[in-house]
Amino acid sequence: METFELQVKPRTVEGSRKARNVRRQELIPAIVYGHGMKPLALEIPEREFLKAIQTKAGENVMISLKVEGVTLQESTCLIKAMQHDPVTDQISHVDLMMISMTEKITVKVPVVVVHGDEAPGVKEGGALDVVHYEIEVECLPTQIPEKIEIDVKDMKINDVVHVSQLVIAEGVQCLLDPEDVVVAIRPPREEEVAAPAEDGPAQPEVIEKGKKDKEGEDGEVFKASAPAKETK
Repeated sequence: METFELQVKPRTVEGSRKARNVRRQELIPAIVYGHGMKPLALEIPEREFLKAIQTKAGENVMISLKVEGVTLQESTCLIKAMQHDPVTDQISHVDLMMISMTEKITVKVPVVVVHGDEAPGVKEGGALDVVHYEIEVECLPTQIPEKIEIDVKDMKINDVVHVSQLVIAEGVQCLLDPEDVVVAIRPPREEEVAAPAEDGPAQPEVIEKGKKDKEGEDGEVFKASAPAKETK
């Protein structure tokens, strides 16, 4: 994997107000740390940083860091975290982690599904369910895959792809359980059919002729007595 060279400057003044001033100058506040070095605050040109993460490697791009006026023992780093403004979605802060090219690291690799519209299960009304959009792997920095591709063109309803079925390059170890489902085609949901409404208003209960009129509290049945005769 190629590295992207990034020219940056140390950020001497810290704090939220100063960070906002940095962003107004089309610079991104950042910090680099790891591999035995003391954390160093930086300001990164926004335009150049966007170029870096728009390469094929995406956010897993390896960056060759050149800090003005500072000599680094190691210069290759990876993006550890990015923060975004909740309103504008612009990158508001970046964490960079120094790495050694001879030591294994843990990164998340994006999952890319191909031929999703051609899957027989999808054509039959099933839903394509991507359970894991990223797969965590361990490997050397030079072995980081750009993506993990899954071809679903032959998948039918209820078919699944497990971690153990992924095609991953030699030297790259997946850290998920081999039995974890990555992609599945779920059956279509059955629509609930409402019960038809009864025609006309509800009819009163009809007491059958000869039916017992009243039942006592102890279960004994009493018959309705005839009206008493009027005496003169």
